[in-house]
Amino acid sequence: MISVVIRNKNQDKALTFLLKNLNERYLDDIGEIIVIDNLSTDKSEAVSKAYNARFISIKNFSYGGSANFAAKHTKFPIVVMFSAHSYPVSHDFFKLIKQKFDANSNLAGLRCLHNPNDYQNYINKVSAKVDPNKSGLIFSGSAFSRSVWEQHPFREDVATFEDKEWTKRILKAGYDIDFVASIFCYQIARTKKQVYFRFKNDLVGNYQLWHQDVSFLSASKGFLMSVFRLIKNFFVDFWYVIKRYVHQIKFILNKPEKFN
Repeated sequence: MISVVIRNKNQDKALTFLLKNLNERYLDDIGEIIVIDNLSTDKSEAVSKAYNARFISIKNFSYGGSANFAAKHTKFPIVVMFSAHSYPVSHDFFKLIKQKFDANSNLAGLRCLHNPNDYQNYINKVSAKVDPNKSGLIFSGSAFSRSVWEQHPFREDVATFEDKEWTKRILKAGYDIDFVASIFCYQIARTKKQVYFRFKNDLVGNYQLWHQDVSFLSASKGFLMSVFRLIKNFFVDFWYVIKRYVHQIKFILNKPEKFN
């Protein structure tokens, strides 16, 4: 069976849909559902209990730490991780995952499909060894072997990209990471504050993992280009606001005949 782990913080509406989806469509393939919650103040706990999911709180959140914390509480050999704002779509989502693990005893992890990049790399057979960033694990929407994780836990000192760091390390250890044609949806609208929080972590993560450095020159160029795009977009948007208004006035003055 499969352990499903969901990372959540104040996403009770999205969590409700994910748990409803899991319970109504996939319960025969799932051994347990665990919600790892980062001190939510909404109805996340009540929602979890309503759908018979274990609700476990974590206080000191980090990406790698929460992944390890989640895996420690699972009891089945395959762990599938979601964020509360993602959900499986294809009817055979978990069955395909189990088939992949059954067919390859050296398999450590699987990346499911949720965007054009995933599908293109999957169809073009771009392996995780060639592109560990875009063909390696991604949380959410990945499955991993609990026994491999026990030997190689996620690093807790990375700012982000704990999934990509694990991918690189696991491949070096001789294991396989592959795609699986299990389709899921990743649906979230981040606030400006959340986007900035992610930017800060990505800046550190890109330096740690991909060695993407930042200089005063590149930071300044990025700032100036951002300001330029803001000004340009303002005037373009304002121009089309005016055009829409003018078109509405023309429509009012010269309305077409209505059909019966």
